[in-house]
Amino acid sequence: MKDTAYWINHLNLQAHPEGGYYRETYRSDEIIAMAALPNRFSGDRNFSTGIYFLLDKANISAFHRIKQDEIWHYYDGSSLSIHIINADGQYCVKKLGINIEENEEPQVIVPAASYFAAEVNNKTSFTLCGCTVAPGFDFADFEMPNKQTMIKLFPNQLSLIKIFTRL
Repeated sequence: MKDTAYWINHLNLQAHPEGGYYRETYRSDEIIAMAALPNRFSGDRNFSTGIYFLLDKANISAFHRIKQDEIWHYYDGSSLSIHIINADGQYCVKKLGINIEENEEPQVIVPAASYFAAEVNNKTSFTLCGCTVAPGFDFADFEMPNKQTMIKLFPNQLSLIKIFTRL
């Protein structure tokens, strides 16, 4: 049976700072020069990057944000809820999965600069998915704020922040 350990071992996944496990699978060879990027970027970026990402019942993906749009792709296991708070404080949840009748989608887009977190919907399972970022991901674009910072930014989202922050 394919479970968390199977995918971690067979895909050579490692722990991710936000929670869960990942492995970069793609980084384009071509580069976008910093001068051609919006001012929010601090250096050159690859055209695009892709990862495998696995979240299991024991983990959450804590609130974080990046400077690019991120496309999530469903592969296996439970559906996943992605909690998104945009810069204006508007909250929505999107479900990544293949049960269209339950409002799941095989791809979910998280807009640039939105804070987002994720959880496996079936707490006895896992979710294997992929994420594509363009311009390509760089940890210089990654921000994972602590609980106090999130509460100051979004006091009306206190219950979510308590669940989906680590610090």
